[in-house]
Amino acid sequence: MATPLSADQFVAALRAEGVTVVEVGDWRNHNRNHKGAWGPVNGVIIHHTVTSGTQGSVDLCYDGYDELPGPLCHGVIDKAGTVHLVGNGRANHAGSGDSSVLNAVIRESGLPRPTKNDTDGNVRFYGFECINLGDGDDPWPAAQLEAIERVSAAICRAHGWGSGSVIGHKEWTNTKIDPVGFSMDGMRGKVASRLGSAPSKPSQPAYEPFPGAGFFKSEPNSPIVTAMGRRLVAEGCSAYVEGPGSRWSDADRNSYAKWQRKLGFSGSDADGWPGQSSWDALKVPRS
Repeated sequence: MATPLSADQFVAALRAEGVTVVEVGDWRNHNRNHKGAWGPVNGVIIHHTVTSGTQGSVDLCYDGYDELPGPLCHGVIDKAGTVHLVGNGRANHAGSGDSSVLNAVIRESGLPRPTKNDTDGNVRFYGFECINLGDGDDPWPAAQLEAIERVSAAICRAHGWGSGSVIGHKEWTNTKIDPVGFSMDGMRGKVASRLGSAPSKPSQPAYEPFPGAGFFKSEPNSPIVTAMGRRLVAEGCSAYVEGPGSRWSDADRNSYAKWQRKLGFSGSDADGWPGQSSWDALKVPRS
């Protein structure tokens, strides 16, 4: 058992492990502590969101909904591997689970199959929601899987736990199936390997530098446009009927305007013509 990390300790642990962190709203004071205990903590539970698109998923996990108020986890891991922190304290993520599983996590021994739901997991576990539809077809990008590994290792390292303290939601309760699409045994193996050495920073991905507003207004035919369009689709900002393709089109501009509005821009700042800040936020891979 361990005392939960403070907000500062939590962020420091993630960043020391090479995790890219975004702090969302008043996440440091956003919790369900008035509804029950938070801690002592024993492990980490990995979930999938059954949603697509970064902003909508983060908003849902921060706010929750009528039947289940937020935060719905402590961090949301997007497809690019960025971790969006949405809660600090008790969160509505684990629900009830099997006390035999909790005991196995504490011992870091083999997990029994959950058969009963007699223990409040929101007291005992950190929770990370990973953006994925959970249908078995939605891919898990390498950057996202690596972020899950790093996040799990960061929390374990901070508490002195081993990889046996990391479980999937479906391993906690027989009422859930998440995460679907990768093996939790395989993930624990990667976490164990990472914990066997000092924290390492990830190699920096090569992003396309902003080519300037004039580039797009010249209606270019360029692989940069294709790469941009694919990122817009990944962020749920598609106005495409076909494509995206390499030739700049009204569909590209309309899609980009959706992205600008998603970032909070409006009026002439959301006219669909890329600007420096929105381009940097989109993280277009180098073509």
